[in-house]
Amino acid sequence: MPFARLATATTPTCHIGLGLAAVGRPGYINLGREHDLGEDRSVEALRTRSHALLDAAYAQGVRYVDVARSYGRSEEFLADWLNAHPEIDDIVVGSKWGYTYTAGWSTDAERHEVKDHGLATFERQRAESAGLLGDRLDLYQIHSITPDSPALGDKKLHAALAEAAAQGLTIGFSTSGPAQADAIRAALEVTVEGRPLFRTVQSTYNALETSAAPALAEAHDAGLTVIVKEAMANGRLAEPYAPDALRAVAAETSLGCDAVALALVLREPWAGVVLSGAATTVQLASNLHAAVVDLDDDQLARLAGLVEEPRAYWERRGQLPWH
Repeated sequence: MPFARLATATTPTCHIGLGLAAVGRPGYINLGREHDLGEDRSVEALRTRSHALLDAAYAQGVRYVDVARSYGRSEEFLADWLNAHPEIDDIVVGSKWGYTYTAGWSTDAERHEVKDHGLATFERQRAESAGLLGDRLDLYQIHSITPDSPALGDKKLHAALAEAAAQGLTIGFSTSGPAQADAIRAALEVTVEGRPLFRTVQSTYNALETSAAPALAEAHDAGLTVIVKEAMANGRLAEPYAPDALRAVAAETSLGCDAVALALVLREPWAGVVLSGAATTVQLASNLHAAVVDLDDDQLARLAGLVEEPRAYWERRGQLPWH
């Protein structure tokens, strides 16, 4: 598995990855984008921003980068950067298929992405990803399965995914919604010729939404690499939006709310990679301080009080505007 490369890395930040969801397209649901990105969200402006983030992340020890077909031009931006740095051979690249970007580089489109987990979509998007990333693509994930996803029972799709795995691609899945734990457990049961199909799982887990933790621990124990997304709760755990308890703990550590929020996730024994969704190099530098945050029992107890009921959390997330 490509993640074996991370197991041998020695930098403090090797278990923090960089996700390009926030900078691969002009519109997203993260809070604070009007400040982070400003008015110029042209293709070239976001390409330049993405490359600056990749430069900074690599220089500071980050070795996993996460993109997706639905993240606008994120795959293209990453491919351009990789092609400009042929000497870099220790980056692990993950992408996702199953959503199609439909916003046409607009922030006010009626629909920003369309979900389809069918075999035809996999074949089309696999070719698109391969055309951009070629053999630099290590991990291909089904994007945001839920317990009722047809991808969980589609034997023809499973066979196609297994064939891709036989050709050297690592196959994984990501989850979303209040029933993430059910989706994870269902995916762990998917086999092809008696062998588990999936080798990684990427799920939302943060100080507000912890419901997937037991299932993620089970996935880890089954040998899957766990990738954590939305550790910042789409900006709700960053200043100036962070809740008071998080602000207080951050003040005690003399670091940012973002570093504490990410550190809370990094301390989980099953968390293989925790994604930073930074939109600026300043944010990235602050995020990476998470690797040195040490939280005591009292601080952990206070942060535990932030947990929300899963359906309430996902309902609020669903109300965040694309902007």
